Amino acid sequence: MSTGRGGGRLARPATAVAGGLAALAALAPAAAAGAGASGAGPLVAGPAAASTVPSVGNAVPGVTPGAAAGGAGAAAGGGAAAGGGAGTQAAEFPPLAQTLSDVRQNGCRKPSARAADRPGWSQVFLRPEAVWPLSRGAGVTVAVIGSGVDAATGSGAGPLAGRLTLGPRLHGDGDAGRDCVGHGTALATLVAGRRPADGGPAGVAPAAKVLAVAATDDAGSTNADLLARGIRAAADGGARIGLVAAPIAEPAPALADAVGYAAAKGMLLVAPVGPDSQTVNGPVYPAGYPGVLAVAGIGADGAPAGAGAGASGSTGGSAGSSGAAGQAGGAAAPAPGRASRVDVTAPGEGLLAAGPGGGTFTVSGPSYAAALVAGTAALVLGRSPSLTAEQLADRLRSTAYRPGTALPDPGVGWGAVDPVTAVGTPAAAGPAAVPGSADPAAADPVLVPPPPDGRPVRLASAVTGVSLGGAALLALAAAAAKVGRNRAAARAGAGSGARAGAGAPPAE
Repeated sequence: MSTGRGGGRLARPATAVAGGLAALAALAPAAAAGAGASGAGPLVAGPAAASTVPSVGNAVPGVTPGAAAGGAGAAAGGGAAAGGGAGTQAAEFPPLAQTLSDVRQNGCRKPSARAADRPGWSQVFLRPEAVWPLSRGAGVTVAVIGSGVDAATGSGAGPLAGRLTLGPRLHGDGDAGRDCVGHGTALATLVAGRRPADGGPAGVAPAAKVLAVAATDDAGSTNADLLARGIRAAADGGARIGLVAAPIAEPAPALADAVGYAAAKGMLLVAPVGPDSQTVNGPVYPAGYPGVLAVAGIGADGAPAGAGAGASGSTGGSAGSSGAAGQAGGAAAPAPGRASRVDVTAPGEGLLAAGPGGGTFTVSGPSYAAALVAGTAALVLGRSPSLTAEQLADRLRSTAYRPGTALPDPGVGWGAVDPVTAVGTPAAAGPAAVPGSADPAAADPVLVPPPPDGRPVRLASAVTGVSLGGAALLALAAAAAKVGRNRAAARAGAGSGARAGAGAPPAE
């Protein structure tokens, strides 16, 4: 995909999911018919929900209200999820959006009736299990600052059993163990969920601890004051990593002060470059503040995905991609039409995650990509706990899969986060421990829910075309070689016959 340092590393994970992607070609018509709107509202929920949060503020400038079809809607809209491997049946998982604007009318999000029995494509892309012998994130606390985390996930056979701490609820009554939207629960399990017995999706750092901080109302809406208080509560609670689930449209002094407070406490803030279900044309916060690791989502083909992608592409570098800004740790300026600057990316389209009450949901958006980055950060700290927040951010940027363009790229920043390189490949691991090095045909089947467009289908078609073309070339080469051998044999036979005739006695 690229040349230079790490040039082929971004292509290898894509090859690893090619087996799963190929199945999409046959399912494309059904997937297109099954994709639907998620029902996610604007970043600030409608009047019924917004009235429960004091001074939420106006909606994000430049938001296209209905753009959810490009994020959690079309990508996660109950389409068929294709699994690689013979005999795999299509599966459907309900979508889980960042907000729940009809919470007053229909109540909290209902549990999913389906459970995945294999990993999603993002796990094959990232390969965190390759470094689990070195680090599983033990001893590291990741704060999920959002809608709360379902308390049931932290008890019994829950994916966060024994590792979930319920922090404060900053709006409403109770603690952070109630998650009406389900968004925070999905994020927490992507960060640190334990792999279920049936082989379903696991979190990136399955031994890390989660501190739940509820900083939204029941509909998932928030404001600068709630986020600022949530960040401070996370830092005071001992979290080394703070995952901010919901961005806001405008900068605010209280939020900027909270970002500085977190840095002083040694907590790295990880935040999405935009809301999950809207298109924005300007920076959002806290991702827009210096010192916050800003994360965008990518699809299975490595291209920017979902609502955070903005209007600009990812070809070419930003104006600051040379000189000091070209060194790891520099910040990319946001490109025109982008939600915010981008530091790193991670899978953010058609992911599988646990929701409140159990079952598997399909999720899409930059907040879920930020959860995978937060989990990777926990793996790094699990092995190198002495790293500062700044050093941790530099490590994630400097070890990312390079996009092959001038760095930092306005669309994908320094590239896709790479747990294997960031933590260090285990010495005892074989070739399969390197992302993408395993034979896709021999890999375990994975679930690849359909994206909102035909890019992975086109990618699968291209891979199939190249394979068929290569097979044809090999057949032609074999035929040419056979013809050459036959001609050589004929010439040899003719020569030996002539020599035999020359040496025979004359006839009488």
